[in-house]
This record gives sequence, C-alpha cells and structure tokens, in this order.
Amino acid sequence: MRFNRAELGGALGDLGTFIPLLAGMVHRCGLQLSPALFFAGLMNVITGLTFGIPMPVQPMKAIAAVAITEGLSEAQIIAAGIVTSGVVLFLALTGLIDWLNRVIPRSVVRGLQLALGLKLLMGGFELVAGTEVLFGWDSIGLGVLCATAVLLLYFSTRLPGALVVFGAGIVALLAAQPSLLYEITFGMNWHMPVLNDGQSWTIAIWRGAIPQIPLTTLNSVVAVCALSLDYFPNRSAAPKKVAISVGLMNIICCPFGAMPMCHGAGGLAAQYRFGGRTGGSVVLLGVAKMTLAVLLGGSLLVWLQHYPKSVLGVLLLFSGLELAMICRDQRTRVDYFVMLITAGACMALNTAIGFVIGWTMAALLARGIFRIQPVSENNTTARSSKVS
Repeated sequence: MRFNRAELGGALGDLGTFIPLLAGMVHRCGLQLSPALFFAGLMNVITGLTFGIPMPVQPMKAIAAVAITEGLSEAQIIAAGIVTSGVVLFLALTGLIDWLNRVIPRSVVRGLQLALGLKLLMGGFELVAGTEVLFGWDSIGLGVLCATAVLLLYFSTRLPGALVVFGAGIVALLAAQPSLLYEITFGMNWHMPVLNDGQSWTIAIWRGAIPQIPLTTLNSVVAVCALSLDYFPNRSAAPKKVAISVGLMNIICCPFGAMPMCHGAGGLAAQYRFGGRTGGSVVLLGVAKMTLAVLLGGSLLVWLQHYPKSVLGVLLLFSGLELAMICRDQRTRVDYFVMLITAGACMALNTAIGFVIGWTMAALLARGIFRIQPVSENNTTARSSKVS
C-alpha cells in the first residue's frame, strides 16, 4: 500500500467513467448525490484495503445507461442494483458464476454493451443539441469546445479528459449563476429511499437487472480478474472473491441510497495507465469522495441540478463511446452477426428483450439450425479484382 504522486494519478484514472454516469443519474433520474458519493468512496477504501491493487468501484453501466436514457426513478435504479447483486452473490456462493459465463456468449454481452453505448452517445448528442443556443455558458458552442478538449486529452496518461471537462462545466455554471458560489452550505442532503413499490421492482428487474447480470459476471468479475493477473501476477484477484465483493457492496449500501456499483476491467486498466499500482490509489480516491459527500454534498447536488446540459451531454457522449468501443474484440462473422442483432433489438425494443433475442439467435447458430456463410478468400479476391 503506497500513497504517493503516482498513486494519486492512478486515483484519477477511472473518473472518466464515474463522473458522467453519476452526474447523469443525479441530473436526469433524481438519484441522491450525497449517499451515492459517500458509499462509492467507502467501497473504494474497503476495496483498496481488501485487494491491495487499484481495483475500481464504478457505476453498474447497464443500469446507469438504461436509467439515463429511459428515465428510471431512484427507487428503480436502487432496486435493480439490489436484485443484480443478489443474483451475483448467489452465483458466487454456489459456484454457478462460471457456468453462467460459459452459457452466455460473449457476442451477446458485446451486443448489450454496443446498444448501451450507442444510447448514451445519442443521449449526449441530444443534450448538446437541445440547448438550442449557439454561444453561451450552456450552448452548442460550449459543447463543441468541451468535446475538442476531451479529444485532445483522450490518450493522455497524466490528466483524464472527462475530469477537465467536468471542471469546465463547474466554471461555466458559476459564471452563469455566480450566486451559487455564495450559497454554499456544509453537510449532507440525504434521506432514506422508498423501496416498497412493487411496480418499481418489476421495472427494475426487467429493464435494469436482466441486462446488467451478464455484464457484471463477464466484465466485473471474469475480465477484471484476468486483467489483474496480467498486471499483478503475484497478487491477482480471485473471481469468487470479486463476485462476493460486488454482491455485498450493493446489498448493504443500496438500501441507504447508494448507486449500483461494480468493479470493471476498463476501470482497472485506466487506473493502472495513470500510475496506480497498489490499493493506495483507490483509498485516496475513496477518502476524497467521502469528504466531498460529508462536507459539500448538499451544495454539489444543487450545482449538478443546474449543471450545463451541453457539458453533461459531452460527458455522456464519450462515456458511451468508451462502452461501445469494447465491442471491437469480436473476430468472426457469426460473432458480429449476433452482436449486431442483439444491439439492434435492444435499441428498437428494450434491453431485456434484446438480450433474449440475441441469446436465442446465438443458440440457434451454435446448434447449426441457421448458418452464416463465411467470406472465402476467393470471393474476396474476385470482388477486389472487379473493383480494380
């Protein structure tokens, strides 16, 4: 466990995913900022001490993306996190998590990620275009400027572009409404969420938990453990331990208003790229989150409610881009076909139905009921000759 400049840099690595999704759920869904930020920080500290590596704590991406683009309520978001984590914990304790990862093709999971990423991209563009003002503190011009900043910093290993843009949004907010700076109050704005609505649980299971479960098992358990073995061969994370961690953190924290949380391979890669090598990086990040939640949670909530939509749109746009780009690891025509069928169904219908359609199509192709003719080298050469 180290606490130095490199670990501090690593702590910033995962904010490119954390900030847009948290801000989007607070801004558009009414999720409470104070408990979401506080419990994310607490889980950062516990995770850093438990695993000893820069294991990230991220929003559950499927639930967050569906919530932001389809307008889930706070109760539905929290219920989806509880159900997902209960299933993941059951799978971990019974050893069924390995079976689930075998029976759900990766191409189906990638289709889910592609659809969710594209939904965030579309939502981001809509927010920027919806300002209907060319120049100003919340305008299309500001959105273009922030998007340019993210592009320039996209491959930086010193400063996350999303963090810079989020800070620019705060500056724009205070420039447009300077009175907010003089209305800072100390303390948390926190109340217990109401979770006794049966309809909210039904919506949460169908629209949030079903698409999130395969993403959690693949990306938050299997992929992050494989990546930790590459980065830290002598102290890698075990799949069962990670799955139990995901299950417990949400079952314990979500009823108090925390957002659904998980670990993720992308977050681990980002924190490693920015210098994180021990659990000290996420401990530092966790302490910072908890401090902000306790001292300024109420004021930050007011700020996010008035946050420039053009800047939030840029943050969501690039968060969606990151999620969709994961899908580039598909190699065969069959995998691409299943991925695109799944993504198309998710976007045209809803995420849960798209997942079922994609999984069914993958099963039919695996049993040989349908066949996709591979592209032969001769056909490719012939077409190339005609073009020439």
